[in-house]
Amino acid sequence: MKRYLYLLFVLVLLSCGDHATIDPEQPSSTADTLTIFFINDQHGQLNNFSKIKHLVDKEKETNEHVLLVCAGDMFSGNPIVDQYEEKGYPMIDIMNKTGFDVSVLGNHEFDYGPDHLKNRVLQAEFDWVCANVNMKDSGVPQPDAFTTIAVGDLKVTFLGLVETFGKPGAIIPATHPWRVTEMQFRRHTDVLNTHRNLKEEENSDVLIALTHLGTQNDLELAEIFPELDAVIGGHSHQKVNVVINDAPVVQAGSYLALLGRLDLIVDKARITSSEVSFIDLHEYSERDKDLSALIATYNNAPQFNEVIGVALSDHDRNELGCFYTAALKDYLQVDMSFQNGGGIRSNIDAGDITTLEIYNMDPFNNQSVIFTMTAQEVSDFFTETRAGLHVSGVTFQQSGQNLTLYLDGKAIPPEELVTIGINDYIPAVYDQYFPLEKAEIQGLTTAETIIEYLKTMNSTLDDEGCNQYFQY
Repeated sequence: MKRYLYLLFVLVLLSCGDHATIDPEQPSSTADTLTIFFINDQHGQLNNFSKIKHLVDKEKETNEHVLLVCAGDMFSGNPIVDQYEEKGYPMIDIMNKTGFDVSVLGNHEFDYGPDHLKNRVLQAEFDWVCANVNMKDSGVPQPDAFTTIAVGDLKVTFLGLVETFGKPGAIIPATHPWRVTEMQFRRHTDVLNTHRNLKEEENSDVLIALTHLGTQNDLELAEIFPELDAVIGGHSHQKVNVVINDAPVVQAGSYLALLGRLDLIVDKARITSSEVSFIDLHEYSERDKDLSALIATYNNAPQFNEVIGVALSDHDRNELGCFYTAALKDYLQVDMSFQNGGGIRSNIDAGDITTLEIYNMDPFNNQSVIFTMTAQEVSDFFTETRAGLHVSGVTFQQSGQNLTLYLDGKAIPPEELVTIGINDYIPAVYDQYFPLEKAEIQGLTTAETIIEYLKTMNSTLDDEGCNQYFQY
């Protein structure tokens, strides 16, 4: 209990400042200063990489001990990257040219499926690390559990760890479960003992956990693994800067708004001082010109500027839940449609609707799928899972422990069959209720389905004030 109270106290302090130090002192004649720039959770954002390259290259002019690392989730969040013909390639290309040294696998690295991940791993000119995944027969190259990088006269070892809490009752990351079926994951805590002597075994000067675990897990990791010199993390989208067991635990927000900087004074494989700072990339004005030009080329994608409809007012995500599910229901010609709130990722402003806005709203490349099931099976799903979803085509009446479905104002007998349009992420998570063998997988993703709906059936978005979110 004391440990968790302590961690809670630490969490309160996370946003208390940009700097934290341990034992600040001047380097001795035998010491070196190691500078590690770090990012995490960029989710497809490209524009600020030209600023990062300018900053890092400038630092390398006077410092021979400089590294640039990523703590995962480079994909999913920008159609320029996610809908590229080779899904994700613009991110890898830009990171290669920025000069990254190493990245851990984040949960969203698995979003495109194993074939795309295989190609992106092979195209990367930086190392990948992840100690708690076995790629088995997926075709994806097996990442090393750790990598040791020589920089100047220092050796720095990075141990990679990814979160595995993506589905109740399973050990997988928070990604589409159908896309990691050929891989095997372990809890990160189950692989730590294998690596406790890693620093000595690698004859390293510095041992760093490069993680995509989330803040609380990073804090606990630093506490139970005192052999670490630092933890550079991701997944929580927070700015984190604390010290546990003399080890800095850091995270640099998300969406490439910040560049983190960790400066360590290393003396005979011992960290004698550390300092952490964050650079606001929106405020930084200098760019690498060549990389900036390449990013502009990627951003110049006219297919995303096609106007496919009009929104009569600003729509928030609850209102878009009505639009999203109605579009699936009507285009797929089913009785009802459901959508998870976490799958709606942005608002839509009043005015013209472009394909880019739909892909921003629904970025995950989930397939449209139709299920046929009884009204009782639908009722059991909602009452037993307590899942909260946006719905169209159906209303519910609760009486005690019973849940009755209504279509067009008429109660549906429990044994009557109904058709449901849904994205394939929901049935993959709740496969007990939506077995894969009963899935009618459609040829379009949900985003493509909505785009076709706007083009061919109803180009007007007018759901202001609508909220059809249901949870038993």
